[in-house]
Amino acid sequence: MMLPGMKGVRAALRANKIGRVLIRYRLDALLDGTPAEPWLKLARPFVPRARDDIAALSRGARLRMVLQELGPIFVKFGQILSTRRDLIPPDVAEELTLLQDRVKPFDGDTALRIVEKALGLPIGEAFASFDTKPLASASIAQVHAATLHDGRQVVVKVLRPEIEAQIAGDIALLKSGAALVDYAHPSADKIRPKEIVAEIETTLAAELDLQREGANASVMRRFWKDSPDLYVPEIIWSHTAERALTMERVTGIPSDDIAALDAAGIDRKALAAKGVRVFYTQVFRDNFFHADAHAGNIWVDTDPARKANPRFIALDFGIVGQLSQQDQYYLAENFMAIFNKDYRRIAELHVEAGWMPAHRTHRRAGSRCARGLRAVLHPAAERDLAGAGADQAVPHRAEVRTHPAAAADPVAEDPAQHRRRRPPARSAAGYLGRGQAGAGAHPGRTLQPQARLR
Repeated sequence: MMLPGMKGVRAALRANKIGRVLIRYRLDALLDGTPAEPWLKLARPFVPRARDDIAALSRGARLRMVLQELGPIFVKFGQILSTRRDLIPPDVAEELTLLQDRVKPFDGDTALRIVEKALGLPIGEAFASFDTKPLASASIAQVHAATLHDGRQVVVKVLRPEIEAQIAGDIALLKSGAALVDYAHPSADKIRPKEIVAEIETTLAAELDLQREGANASVMRRFWKDSPDLYVPEIIWSHTAERALTMERVTGIPSDDIAALDAAGIDRKALAAKGVRVFYTQVFRDNFFHADAHAGNIWVDTDPARKANPRFIALDFGIVGQLSQQDQYYLAENFMAIFNKDYRRIAELHVEAGWMPAHRTHRRAGSRCARGLRAVLHPAAERDLAGAGADQAVPHRAEVRTHPAAAADPVAEDPAQHRRRRPPARSAAGYLGRGQAGAGAHPGRTLQPQARLR
């Protein structure tokens, strides 16, 4: 039982450690102008600074090292932040993407005991073999190789010990930091730090039940059964519980390993086209899509027979997404506007959908969209998107599940008139919004609550 005031003491000690780590890596200037600045100035003479070779690293590299030293929850925070390139500079975002699966592993014997307790079986009864050396270690869990008694090769994902208490403490600190940023930062209304921390809290809370990830994987496996485009490994439900998940072991090449893909003779052009089709199919056909599709979670099948027709392998189903019909409609319309390079239309759609404040002028927002897309897209890729290939990549408007009121409007099907039509106001009921994962079930299908996992 925690004594009164112990939470406050622990929070103070944790905040003290964070401040010292920031000072050591010479990143304490990030908190200038906040209430923490006076304390940091007092502490600087007493905290050894990092070696000159570390100090010479970029700010992004030093921030990555800080997050790694502070532990799993801060690594998760960095991973999520790396996807918000609208909030952080590109150089910092690139460094934070390196946080994938780079967390210090916990003891393998501890993992073994967690699995035994979760499954209610001695490890020898559950598995023919269990490798205590992890294959990969991340912020919430780590993965071990194992073999079932029938000879099948599997991997076992194991939650970190005492991770719940660590998450609770670190989330409390993140909330305090978000409040400081919200109070002191001149662009707090754009950054929305409290919303970011709230999203992280919801995500992490859901991640603590690995059965949810298993449910997500099983649903997606049914959608893509026997597909030549995407493979989803089988979940071994007899060996899965809240703190341990067992799934079929697969092999492949991370989708961003260009050298390995070329060495394997994979047709990268065919692979890229297939990736677009898989994404659109998940969003518009299934309304159930992999929402954490970085290269660590999306592999390419190494089967030599698939060189000319490569297949993706999806892993880590802790975060899957569903969209309201209205969001599906606006997403499809944005794609059409991108392919047509109609940047003003993109801005109009963002305002109409509620994704961008209405007080922003369309002209200014449209010019920003243009600059942003041109910075992201290589000129050749932009030409391809605007060309004939776009017709194949994007579903026809009639094939998209449009907002019901939009489908009833005959003008909506007339491209020449479409621009003059304003879609109906967003319905608040059941709206999942902003591309986040939702806990509601797809019509006609029973889904487990969705969780984000790593």
